[in-house]
Amino acid sequence: MASVPLEVSPAIAIPDGDLSLSFVRSSGPGGQNVNKVATAVQLRFDLAGSTALAEPVKIRLRALAGRRLTADGAILIVARNHRTQEQNRREALQRLTELIERALVAPKVRRPTKPTRASRERRLEHKTRRQQAKQMRGRVRWSD
Repeated sequence: MASVPLEVSPAIAIPDGDLSLSFVRSSGPGGQNVNKVATAVQLRFDLAGSTALAEPVKIRLRALAGRRLTADGAILIVARNHRTQEQNRREALQRLTELIERALVAPKVRRPTKPTRASRERRLEHKTRRQQAKQMRGRVRWSD
């Protein structure tokens, strides 16, 4: 197989050297073949050593990777849903691409806003009505 970089977007391509594929036996679909052929794919992406991604993207990718992130700073994706190596390899690469695409999108900065005067008044009016309703549930007083 020729060494082709993984294209995430037109501007970003992950070099083949940052990716390593290994094939292992898997449970799941495959019939009698499942015990003989290594169809599951373990895709390892060297995030710490990669120069293809900017540092802010790497930080977001570490957060998104969750338990897929190994101690040495690599992302490990295991695909074993299909019967063939090729289908599992495609799925693993697709999942890595989607993960990187999600990390490329910078989150919108939230700017806190003050509640409007009308919303404050509505809130206070609601509180007053609730207070009156709850007071009506109290003990009846026979004064006067």
